[in-house]
Amino acid sequence: MQSTSAQLDRDILEAVLAWQAVMGVDLAIGDMPIDRFAQSITPPQQEMTQEATPELQRQPRPGKAASASIAPPAQVEAQPEPARQRLEEAQTLAQLQALLEQFDECALKSTAARLVFSDGNPAARVMLVGDAPGADDEREGRPFSGRVGALLDKMLAAIGLDRTQVYLANMVPWRPPGNRAPNPREIAQLRPFILRQIELAQPEFLIPLGTIAMQSLLQTDAPPMRLRGQALEFVAGAQKIRAFPMLHPIYLLRQPSHKRHAWQDLQALQRALAPAPPKP
Repeated sequence: MQSTSAQLDRDILEAVLAWQAVMGVDLAIGDMPIDRFAQSITPPQQEMTQEATPELQRQPRPGKAASASIAPPAQVEAQPEPARQRLEEAQTLAQLQALLEQFDECALKSTAARLVFSDGNPAARVMLVGDAPGADDEREGRPFSGRVGALLDKMLAAIGLDRTQVYLANMVPWRPPGNRAPNPREIAQLRPFILRQIELAQPEFLIPLGTIAMQSLLQTDAPPMRLRGQALEFVAGAQKIRAFPMLHPIYLLRQPSHKRHAWQDLQALQRALAPAPPKP
């Protein structure tokens, strides 16, 4: 009986390890779990510049009344003056990438194997921004790789797009240890860089994918299921961009029943991308 019990325990442990591997947990960083969200962070301060602060406005769908307003923006940690100046000096995406390569103030850089800056076409009309790179992204050096990227490619193909017609990036360009979520301090440190990346890319349509991208870019505490499916206005510098928040492919891999929501959102994007019919 004792041997059977030991075998069951071994089978359970092997099943747990297999599940963690599928979820992307590939690095042990301590003997005990750490709740990094409970750790104290620098109190939020005013946003770095007026021009870099995105503004959000609900755009009601035709034939539908606008629903309740989105939660007010959350404040994030301001960047030091030298960092602001360096961001303003980055006039191209290549210069911004080089600036990130030299940025040593975020601890994620010291634990990641490489910077995962972008993929796709920087001149595309559509820019998709996820949360953070995963293990596959870090290995390949591009966002949305592996199983997650394969699903995203299928989603794009369903509306006639591929990676040559979109631009891909993440809120955080370095993979957090063990694929954990970026903590609030890391997001605050790196948010100005993705805002500058959006401003330099100048897309017509911005697709925040996932909770962190939605809430940080749109500066709201609203949950993803409330944000998705809406047409919003995002301001990057002097440019107004139409934003379509969508569920992250990794979430859809875990919750396949929600793929119908993703299909609805993709169809809305497809309609927005379609050229306007000629005037009679």
